[in-house]
Amino acid sequence: MIVLGVDPGLANTGYGVVAQRGGRTVALDGGVIETAAGLPAERRLAEIHEAIEALLAEHDPGAVALEELYFGANAGSAFAVGQARGVVLLAAGQRGIPCAGYTPQQVKGAVCGSGRAGKDQVARMVGTLLGLSEPPRPDHAADALAVAVCHLNRAPLAAAMAGAAR
Repeated sequence: MIVLGVDPGLANTGYGVVAQRGGRTVALDGGVIETAAGLPAERRLAEIHEAIEALLAEHDPGAVALEELYFGANAGSAFAVGQARGVVLLAAGQRGIPCAGYTPQQVKGAVCGSGRAGKDQVARMVGTLLGLSEPPRPDHAADALAVAVCHLNRAPLAAAMAGAAR
């Protein structure tokens, strides 16, 4: 299974593509979609949508995993993240690709064993789990790869539970 992981944001949307190959989880792609601060929000969102569509076409993932919204002190930032998350969901929905959301604590727990792990620890563990020579950078790309790894780790359990519920 190939998974596109996304760390949504209006200025920087991290993405990471991972797959299961021969019993190992490997990174296929990763990076950041950057939009210019001077552009209107609708143009920035269109750029994110176009870039996600291109990634979906290139990698043909079986699932898209996104980091859930975190409502911290800045509500305006949370709304912008929600809009970016929406265009990612739209791009996946247009292709019929199932999506899953994970809280930052779930992602950190899946990758590091602790929901309170720091960004550096997450990046180091992602690098180790994916067999990379060094931790992925920048942080948004590392976070997106972590979301994708989290989904791959949870997918077998989720499938088993869905089958049991039928």
